[in-house]
Amino acid sequence: MNKNIREINILLIEDNPGDVRLTQEALKEGAYSYNLQVVSNGEEALKYLLREEGYEEAKELDIIFLDLNLPRKDGREVLSEIKTNPRIKHIPIVVLTTSEAEPDIINTYQLHANCYITKPVDINRFIEVIRGIENFWFNIVTLPSYTR
Repeated sequence: MNKNIREINILLIEDNPGDVRLTQEALKEGAYSYNLQVVSNGEEALKYLLREEGYEEAKELDIIFLDLNLPRKDGREVLSEIKTNPRIKHIPIVVLTTSEAEPDIINTYQLHANCYITKPVDINRFIEVIRGIENFWFNIVTLPSYTR
C-alpha cells in the first residue's frame, strides 16, 4: 500500500450487488487505501453529492464510478446534473457500465464524463480494469488541489 497518499474517497453509484462486491474486492488489492461509499440509485447519488437528507457529513470525493442503468434516476441524468452543478462538476466521473452501445458512449462524453469503460464479464479482467483506473487517476493524472 502506498503510504505517501491519504485515503482516496470514491463514490460508487451501482445497483448490482455483484458489481459492488467485485469493485470492493478489486480495490482491496489495490495500491492505496480507499474509502468506498456505495449508493444504489441516482436519487441517492445526488443526495450524497449535495450532502442532503442523511448525507450531510459525506466526505469530499476524489472520483465517482457511475453505472448508467440505475433505478429512480438513471446514470445519464445523474451525469448531466453533476456536470451542470458548479459545486460538484469538478469531480472526475468514470462511467463503468455494461453498455457497449455507441449512442451511450457518445452521449456520456457529450455530458462531460471523464471516461467511459465497458465492464468486463470476466472477474480477472474486471480487477485489471479497476487497477488501470487506479493507476491512471492516482499515479498518472495531475488533479487540481480542490479534488485532493
